[in-house]
Amino acid sequence: MTETSAGPRGATRVLVVDDEAPLAQVVASYLRRDGFDVRVTGDGREAVELAREWDPGVMVLDLGLPGTDGIEVCRAVRTFSDCYIVMLTARTEEVDKLVGLSVGADDYVTKPFSPRELMARVRAMLRRPRQPVDAARDVPEPLSFGSLTLDVGGREVHVDGSPVELTRTEFDVLAALATNPRMVFSRHQLVEAVWGPGWVGDEHLVDVHIGHVRRKLGDPPAEPRFIRTVRGVGYRMGTGE
Repeated sequence: MTETSAGPRGATRVLVVDDEAPLAQVVASYLRRDGFDVRVTGDGREAVELAREWDPGVMVLDLGLPGTDGIEVCRAVRTFSDCYIVMLTARTEEVDKLVGLSVGADDYVTKPFSPRELMARVRAMLRRPRQPVDAARDVPEPLSFGSLTLDVGGREVHVDGSPVELTRTEFDVLAALATNPRMVFSRHQLVEAVWGPGWVGDEHLVDVHIGHVRRKLGDPPAEPRFIRTVRGVGYRMGTGE
């Protein structure tokens, strides 16, 4: 989160994007009550402009917006912002959730939902045990796995010398694995390492983000170069035993 992602007195900025005005106002009221600086819009194009100009730290984004839908908004915002994005969807099909995450959303909540649950998701994301630059001094730089190099402090990834653009969540998943290369992480352990112990939701979200990281690294699961699936347990870095 950039320094400009905080509003007056350091309050985190949250942009709520939903064309269901009553729901958007309920969500906004809960966020404001929790101390967040909130703006609301029901228009996708306006949401992109607000995200660019206001620079929120978190975006709560409805998938089913009329006109410019949530997928288009998320894709556009990801070209200039790494804010946390929670996708709201009224559709229960798994494909809708996966599509939302594939364009850079960090999490999703299915309607109808409890505003308290959404608040818990937002707070959990903001409490993430991220690796700040000063904390990265104890981490060897760069971390290398064959042709993959990972600079935790600089939050940069290169494969075969070329930079790889990862979202915040994708980077945090990869960093958790890379900084503990001898450890096999279960889904639950990766959730705690990346999303934090206060996160609530479907732990299969981990598999989705692992899939995105693999795709961007050019690391097919059938012939892995970097991330290995340990059947029945979870994931670890490296392909060897």
